[in-house]
Formats: sequence, C-alpha cells, structure tokens
Amino acid sequence: MRFPVLLALLMFAVAGLAQAQSRLAAPSSSDPVRGSRVYRCGNQYTNDATEAQARGCQLLEGASVSVVQGARAASAGTRFAQKPEAAASLRVDGAEQRARDADARAILEGELRKALARQSELLQEYNNGEPEKLGPETRNYQKYLDRVAHLKASIARNEADIEGLRRELSRLTASK
Repeated sequence: MRFPVLLALLMFAVAGLAQAQSRLAAPSSSDPVRGSRVYRCGNQYTNDATEAQARGCQLLEGASVSVVQGARAASAGTRFAQKPEAAASLRVDGAEQRARDADARAILEGELRKALARQSELLQEYNNGEPEKLGPETRNYQKYLDRVAHLKASIARNEADIEGLRRELSRLTASK
C-alpha cells in the first residue's frame, strides 16, 4: 500500500519539475521580461532589436537586468541659484555684523589669554627640560621621562593653539 502512494508522489514531483523546465526553456509571450531579448548599448539597455542593431549593441543572454530610473540632475545654473527673498533674509545689517565681530573678538581674546596663562604654567613646570621629580618618579626613571615628554608635547600643542588664535585675531582686524 505504501508503494502506490510513493509512486504517485514521485510522478507528481517529476511532472512539476518538467513543467518548470518547460517554462524556463520557452519564455511565454505574456511575460514581457522573459519574452523579449535585452541588448546592452554602453550604459543603456533596450529590448528593441532594430535600435540595438543600428547602434551596435550586444545581446545579453542568461542575465536578468534590473533598471531603476533615476532623477535627472539639475543643471548647473539652477543648482546653486537662490531665490531673491532667501538671499535677502540671509543678509545681516551692518550694526548687527559689527556686534557679532566684537563678540567673536572678545571670545578669541579670552581664549588667547587662557592659552598664554596655560603656556606659562607649562613652561614653569617644564623647567627647561628638567622638571622636579615627583614621588614615584624617584624610583622609576621611565615615569619621569614619560612625564617630561608629555610636558614637551603639551607645550608644542599649546604654542600651535596660540598661533592659531593670533591668526584668527589678525583676520578679524584685516576684515575691518
């Protein structure tokens, strides 16, 4: 009794496989993708055989092609153009701009004062490359050398910060 059931299932599976193979081998005319041939013309694809022959396109076989339409790029003239109302709203009157410049100058001068104070503290601690040894550094000379190298790097960074702040301040005075 088991044999006829297994035979029926096997025959059903074989019939389904044969039907699937026939669909793959012979594309139906109702399926637009499988029923037409796809040609590649550079970066474009077409299924028009006369156009493909005229342009010298290559036939793609066995490959499925997915084409997604992209948005057109804006022309260079309209890309950066702003509406006159938007440009006018971005402008700041002279008094407000001078107030902003004064605030920026005050902030930069405050930062410069802090950086100069920090630099004097670092130089005093560095003591011309021979800072005083701290408690654990008397027994471990490598800790002392690491701290000296760290101090030297901190001084160099702080000097770069000071120069940058001075450059920014000079730009503010040059723009007046």
